[in-house]
Amino acid sequence: MADSKRDYYEVLGVSKTATEDEIKKAYRTLAKKYHPDVNPGDKTAEAKFKEASEAYSVLSDADKRAQYDRFGHAAFEQGGGGGYDFTGDFSDIFDMFGFGDMFGGGRRSQSRGGNVPRNGASVRATIRITFQEAVFGCEKELELNFKDTCKTCNGSGAKPGTSAETCSKCKGSGSIIFTQQTILGVIQNQKTCPDCKGTGKVIRDKCKDCYGTGYIATRKTIKVVIPAGIDEGQSIRMRDLGEPGVNGGERGSLLVDVQISRDPIFQRDNFDLYSTMPISYAQAALGGDIRIHTIDGDVLYDLKPGTQTDTKVRLRGKGVPYLHRENQRGDHYVTLIVQVPTKLTSEQKELLRAFDDSLNGKKPDGDGEKKKNRFFGK
Repeated sequence: MADSKRDYYEVLGVSKTATEDEIKKAYRTLAKKYHPDVNPGDKTAEAKFKEASEAYSVLSDADKRAQYDRFGHAAFEQGGGGGYDFTGDFSDIFDMFGFGDMFGGGRRSQSRGGNVPRNGASVRATIRITFQEAVFGCEKELELNFKDTCKTCNGSGAKPGTSAETCSKCKGSGSIIFTQQTILGVIQNQKTCPDCKGTGKVIRDKCKDCYGTGYIATRKTIKVVIPAGIDEGQSIRMRDLGEPGVNGGERGSLLVDVQISRDPIFQRDNFDLYSTMPISYAQAALGGDIRIHTIDGDVLYDLKPGTQTDTKVRLRGKGVPYLHRENQRGDHYVTLIVQVPTKLTSEQKELLRAFDDSLNGKKPDGDGEKKKNRFFGK
């Protein structure tokens, strides 16, 4: 039976020589990814979360890890080498990592009683800005549904003149506990009380305005300050604009995900900018001042004579400001492309032939010399 279970090291994705910190880091990553509160209703994610938690509970304990390394899964079967009684709620693991705050405080609060304050969950919103706005920062307005405290019941959810009662199913703890017999021994599981939804209280007479929730949803316009240098996919956290807390807990946060429109000229890599610029054959050969378009506007650049196509120019400090350090900026790299004319007049062609002959040490014929003189005379 033990052979059907996956190797604990394989589950966490670490080697058998992994340190305690490596094991803890690997578990934390998996727990964040597969936690049931993040994947509601996803049985596959729930199974992976339990599998990872089981592996961590063994490998994080030096004695249990030694037993596992020696006997494998058989060490924890009834009658096996360790006689380990596996607990399914992992409350000690949540406390150690602070997962209660990460997932809205639900599991930590339930294990300690339904009347413990729990922080509200975070909510997400998306905002689109231009490339220039991302570089230099801006302010935007965002509309969202915000839960204000119900003025009729002052947030209690109960009809004025009444109050909530202690839940009879969980006795006010906010959670119910049940046990199961498995090959690992007796597993004790804990889940949110279905009657009070983990609050430990039941409202018999609900407020007519908020229907017992304690909050009224209103449409609210907020100002979002976009910092200079923000990049695609980054988020802005705004505290106290998320879901309300429970039993006096703090509100969650609003996470504003930033999407940035593409720019037709500039490409970005971290805090550096990249662009291309065409120059004429004469400019490349003779050099001189040219105007280069940057995110700050045009700048003069002294082009060296004999510049070749695909030459890269570095403009220091003309890139993107460092996030929260606007006095520091990346660089702007410009690739110069020498353009070859596609349409030439007969006189221009003759001049180019004469120019090519002069490079190769050939003297122009009489007619060519006359044509050249006639052209320059004009």
